[in-house]
Amino acid sequence: MTLTPVAPLPEHEVRVRAPGKVNLSLRVGPREDDGYHAVSTVFQAVSVFEEVVATPSEQRTLTVSGPQAELVPTDGSNLALRAAALLADRAGIDDGVHLHLHKGVPVAGGMAGGSADAAATLVACDALWRTGLSRDDLLELAAELGSDVPFSLAGHTAVGSGRGHLLTPALSRGEFHWAFAVQDRGLSTADVYAAFDDLHGTALVPDQDDDVPLMQALRAGDPRALGAALHNDLQMAALELDPGLAEPLAVAQDAGALGVVVSGSGPTVAALGRSRQHALVLAAAFTASGVADRVLTAAGPVAGARVVSSTD
Repeated sequence: MTLTPVAPLPEHEVRVRAPGKVNLSLRVGPREDDGYHAVSTVFQAVSVFEEVVATPSEQRTLTVSGPQAELVPTDGSNLALRAAALLADRAGIDDGVHLHLHKGVPVAGGMAGGSADAAATLVACDALWRTGLSRDDLLELAAELGSDVPFSLAGHTAVGSGRGHLLTPALSRGEFHWAFAVQDRGLSTADVYAAFDDLHGTALVPDQDDDVPLMQALRAGDPRALGAALHNDLQMAALELDPGLAEPLAVAQDAGALGVVVSGSGPTVAALGRSRQHALVLAAAFTASGVADRVLTAAGPVAGARVVSSTD
């Protein structure tokens, strides 16, 4: 019998998974002096994942696989490499690392795939380099990297304020089931916010009291009430830049979605189902009508970035 040679396992490998997100509510205030908009948002982490594998290396390098991998930069502008550099600087470490990202979250889709990569990298490099930083330390670094990175680290359901980076855990019962209409064409978050400014001029300061019905729906585990409370101030701006998004929104409504909303800055459209089976029905409607380049189903809430395997 001839045995097929097996490649040896890396001496030390850390594999981390981090979820994408959907903004159940996103309320946007005026642009502030630092260029950011004040927001009030309710995040839910969903079971569409980025996976980051960190292995020792002389330098800091990055490779990418998965859908739309060719769209992801592999130079120093990549948020994962920036996360590794920031962690190394904070911990006083000179070690290199090779990061391999496997994409599961749509690229430039409004579901925080890049932020999930950064959060996963912080957890992976912390474990690989044994920095001993606390979770609060990692959350502080996450906030320096981007507005959505702290939530990608924390996961579950949370209220975000400030730029979205100041988190308060939210009570949520049960499981909610989603179908996502994904477009291969991305939308720039900066462009969507600029379009929002053009449409609205001086916006009101977000008021978290507007989301009381949504928070009540989460606490009750009531998908019908949650669907009725979904809200996104950026939706009109996303539609202004990409009018074709009206089609998946209409298809989901016609298929009986409890609620449908553009996810974050888009262009992914999130449709809430009554159950796992109904989410599959919504996904089939997206596919049959040809209004999406890809279709995903997921459940939420799920945990934030966490180690799924590690070899020493």
